[in-house]
Amino acid sequence: MQGQHRISAGDCMHSMLALLCLSVTPAGADSIATTSHADRMPAYLLEVPESVSNVLVADATAATLYRFTVTDNRIVSQDQRYMSIGQNGVGKERAWDRKTPLGVYFITKRLDTSKLDAKYGVAAFPLDYPNAWDQYRERTGNGIWLHGVDRSLPRRPAMDTDGCLALPNDELLTLAGHLQPMETPVIVARELHWLDPAEVERNRLEFRIVLDMWRQSMEQQDLVAYLSLYDDGFRHRGMDKDTWSAFRLGAFSARPLTSVKISDVLLLADPEEPDLYLSRFTQVLTGSSGSIKTTKRLYWKRSPDAQWRIVSEDNG
Repeated sequence: MQGQHRISAGDCMHSMLALLCLSVTPAGADSIATTSHADRMPAYLLEVPESVSNVLVADATAATLYRFTVTDNRIVSQDQRYMSIGQNGVGKERAWDRKTPLGVYFITKRLDTSKLDAKYGVAAFPLDYPNAWDQYRERTGNGIWLHGVDRSLPRRPAMDTDGCLALPNDELLTLAGHLQPMETPVIVARELHWLDPAEVERNRLEFRIVLDMWRQSMEQQDLVAYLSLYDDGFRHRGMDKDTWSAFRLGAFSARPLTSVKISDVLLLADPEEPDLYLSRFTQVLTGSSGSIKTTKRLYWKRSPDAQWRIVSEDNG
């Protein structure tokens, strides 16, 4: 598959891609590729690092929240539980539409619900909606949580919240010990989609190639190659592609780098937007003045001819 795709920009054709396929190291010691001997696996989980112990996938149609872990280099479904979603279904676009957002989110913290409305139950875990992609799509609203239910109503109807995901209290308490702030992904899908493991692995390898091209362009201070991986419609914190390009030119000039290393790589496919992917990883930039360590998110769109471009990015 690798030799059949044009992934890089400009003159990077089949020959360069073939060389990259040989040079890119598959998931290293700190991460585990989601290859599996099972017949099918979740389409969204391309690569999960060891630092991420659990992944939640919400199937809105089935009113079911699945928990997956990595076991013996395989993505394994550990358990599943009933959940409620927004009164008006899924596909949140604006504040107070009482819809549950679709996409890839992360738990940000655990809230003490003892002084909150009884409807939140025994615990609440806010999600990072709206994320960078939601902001790119100009979606509004906030306050999307994974939470419990009123003790007087132990099982809410399947479509009964203001947009949150609600679990029975006993189920949430069972799950709570597996949830880590800014680590645990929560993928909210209309319906859980499964793929053959070989297809997931092909997607992972292709994704790894373009991610390494991005890393190398930074390390080599190759601004042309770096910016060629950003979509013309790229937006980030109010900056368009032109403003971003000028900003990065200044950053490249002000801080020459000696190395760019990435680790704890999490590669996910978006459950709703076709050919949208998220790479989240730890980035260490090293230069003459020392090193800077951050957590980075890049949102990629893959075109029908397998051109990958970054449409938005974020930290955290």
